[in-house]
Amino acid sequence: MLDRSLNPEPEAPLFGRDDGQAAGWAISPGYVDYPQAVAAMEARAQAIAEGSAGELVWLLEHPPLYTAGVSAKAGDLLQPGRFPVFETARGGQFTYHGPGQRVAYVMLDLTRRGRDVRAFVAALEAWVIGALASFNVEGVIRPGRVGVWVERGMPKREDKIAAIGVKLRKWVSFHGVSLNVEPDLSHFDGIVPCGITEHGVTSLVDLGLPVTMDEADAALKASFERVFGVVREDAPPV
Repeated sequence: MLDRSLNPEPEAPLFGRDDGQAAGWAISPGYVDYPQAVAAMEARAQAIAEGSAGELVWLLEHPPLYTAGVSAKAGDLLQPGRFPVFETARGGQFTYHGPGQRVAYVMLDLTRRGRDVRAFVAALEAWVIGALASFNVEGVIRPGRVGVWVERGMPKREDKIAAIGVKLRKWVSFHGVSLNVEPDLSHFDGIVPCGITEHGVTSLVDLGLPVTMDEADAALKASFERVFGVVREDAPPV
């Protein structure tokens, strides 16, 4: 008889597919323009809903820009002429994207993973927190504040290291998360990030960790597979 204490079964993914199929995993080199990325992402999400394409997690970087989510307040755009501003269908308020920040667009079929929006958002949070743990960074979630935060400094303060903003259409997700690896943090000064004024923004490098984008990608991939299931290499949609 097999002694499972010596060879235990792997834990099931927190938010895996009911059929065990792997999501695609694609990384774009260079910078991808925001309108081009949104068009490709929405087309892929539609194809997933129609059953003509598989799930995809798409990692990329954008040139410097601000995005306004559906809850964005005009007064939170502090420097309107600094970078291009794009309105977006995702949840949330104003967010910055730019070089040194890993954006991960997550196009998953929640019909096959459980139609539970709260569980999906919790899984996204667990994904990012697991990736941060690879670098001995403790990410935390705070009620009323979307995203992932870290405690730092004396006296203690909390800074945001990752943003989360998703949209569902026909139970297929799009948009996703952004992790600050080594962005220019002064670029966040042009907005009130996510409408929160009493807390700051940080990155892995700002925390004193010389993490490369490739290392961040490897940590994101390993954590994603623990939370959502295995992935397969795929081509970027553009």
